[in-house]
Amino acid sequence: MPNPWTGKGNPYTREEVRARLQATLNRGDAIIAAGAGTGISAKFIEKGGADLIIIYNSGRFRMMGHGSTAGMMAYGDANAIAMEIGEYEVLPVVEEVPVICGVHATDPRRRMWHWLGQVKEMGFSGVNNFPTHTIVDGHFRGVLEETGMSVKKEYEMVALARRMDLFSIVYVGHPDEAVEMAKAGADAIIAHVGTTVGGSIGVKSAVVSWDHTIKVTQDIINAANQVRKDIFFLCHGGPINAPEDAARVLQHTDADGFVGASSLERMGVEESLTNLTRKFKSLKRKPPRNPDDFGHSRGDPSVA
Repeated sequence: MPNPWTGKGNPYTREEVRARLQATLNRGDAIIAAGAGTGISAKFIEKGGADLIIIYNSGRFRMMGHGSTAGMMAYGDANAIAMEIGEYEVLPVVEEVPVICGVHATDPRRRMWHWLGQVKEMGFSGVNNFPTHTIVDGHFRGVLEETGMSVKKEYEMVALARRMDLFSIVYVGHPDEAVEMAKAGADAIIAHVGTTVGGSIGVKSAVVSWDHTIKVTQDIINAANQVRKDIFFLCHGGPINAPEDAARVLQHTDADGFVGASSLERMGVEESLTNLTRKFKSLKRKPPRNPDDFGHSRGDPSVA
């Protein structure tokens, strides 16, 4: 049902978000979710027809001109940043598209039931697990797991969100994580295959192959499907940058859609501003009748 106070838009119930996404699939269209770090990004992402808008703390760093990985570092309170972007920038300008809040579930300073209550009260229609430890590996991942900042906290947050009637769309990097998210009740699972390539601040050397991208995406889908059959699956990251890249994954896997953060928000800004500025810089002024007019027209005191 629509917002009881405004008659339209956020917040939506979990089932209402699911129904909207299912309607997209029933039309034969792919689901497109987009990250937004500013209000103007969200405003025009909605005009472009996105199905979901997700607020990440990384969106703020991305729109500052920094790599999205800054959102994984101790450069601010991830939960507070996502809430602030939503409250003051995105929720006031988005009219109909469900807005999802990025939640740093492993933050030991938060009572997660209390924080999700605030997320819901603010008018978000769901949650996403970002920053996420599912994209951390190696020795450091082991340290996080052993010191109380385990990815299990993310599973617990999703299970809590399900009980609180919040839609959940979650990142996973491995089939085992997909299984646990499915058990926790995640509505949508995003197969995250690595940091997005391209642009001024995308990765260039830490790139996974297309074969790896397609295999991991399908492996994640297969694993979660063993638990539940009602999950929406989306692809994200690595070489999936342009629309034709997403189309390639959709053609070769059972994914239902694509999540674009850097590849949609940042790349759109980089390309459009660069090209628009170049067009302005290509302009020529009307030639003066007399070269001396240059000085007179600017009031140059050196020209008599």
